[in-house]
Amino acid sequence: MHSSRSSIQITSHDKRLLEELLAETEALRPESRTDLKALAEELKRAVVVPPDQVPNDVITMHSRAELVDLDTGETVVYTLVFPSQANIETGNISVLAPVGAAMLGYRVNDEFEWQVPDGVRRMRVKQIHYQPEAAAMSGR
Repeated sequence: MHSSRSSIQITSHDKRLLEELLAETEALRPESRTDLKALAEELKRAVVVPPDQVPNDVITMHSRAELVDLDTGETVVYTLVFPSQANIETGNISVLAPVGAAMLGYRVNDEFEWQVPDGVRRMRVKQIHYQPEAAAMSGR
């Protein structure tokens, strides 16, 4: 996974929760887990910011983002959630899913990619429909 931008941003709150999730998941199923490795790598290279200072165009946990597939032009809208809340029918994508780990921390107009069985998927963040930190700041 990589993008046109060298770093992603993550809130200190999300980082702590995601590190706990990784530790719990690894303890339960310690066998080789590429989903955990992908998320752990993203967390390692992330720039950590206080929740009240994260730009409102960054995908944080529970953000609803519109993504464009750069190869097909197809648009999808996903809400980035913890595994217990994942439900592909409602567009809730787990942060442990490849696209979930890939989209975390990117901003509007960023491009990112990740490996899929038949090659590489490339996406661009088109729009953020909802970000909890921005909603909290605006008092919505």
